[in-house]
Amino acid sequence: MKIIGVGVGRTGTYSLKLAINRLGLGPCHHMEEVLHNMTVQVPLWASAVAGQPDWSRIYDGYKSAVDWPTAGFFRELLQAFPDARFVLTHRDPERWAESFGSTIYKLIAGQDQAPEEMRSWLAMAGNVISKTGFPPGLDRDALAQAFVAHNSAVKATIPADQLLVFEVKDGWEPLCKFLDVPVPDEAFPRTNDREEFWDRVNGEL
Repeated sequence: MKIIGVGVGRTGTYSLKLAINRLGLGPCHHMEEVLHNMTVQVPLWASAVAGQPDWSRIYDGYKSAVDWPTAGFFRELLQAFPDARFVLTHRDPERWAESFGSTIYKLIAGQDQAPEEMRSWLAMAGNVISKTGFPPGLDRDALAQAFVAHNSAVKATIPADQLLVFEVKDGWEPLCKFLDVPVPDEAFPRTNDREEFWDRVNGEL
């Protein structure tokens, strides 16, 4: 694993995935990959939450990873891949709490109403998100505080020379400088707003 994204969902992780692939540093793992391969990926991540990760199988075929579930395991992944570079995507905590609360958190909270074939994935995702510091039942202010706490924990854990704190609105330059690759002559990917999130989810449901 060359690049590990440790920012939680709704911080531009899908845009970062597309950017990493564009830079030739993929394939990049993302929660979307779990959705597309649930029979293999969901049990592996459930085992990881239970303290028995098999990183070689989880990331088989991938050179990088972003988003949840990966972001919930930054401590374990630093031990497993001590030479990797880590990217912490972030944004304003209040805006993040509003976005997360109206998308991922809402989806997890309603998992009992989901189709049967989706419930094991939602249960695993909920457990990973709780492990990351976002258990069920938090209000917006508590979510924002937990978001700040996660980012602080990442910065306290990952050596500074291996960590880029990154906002996707800053575009290619800081990312490419950190990864020591040329800047592409095209716009940085911008994708997965709230409407697009629900379009993706409903396509799977």
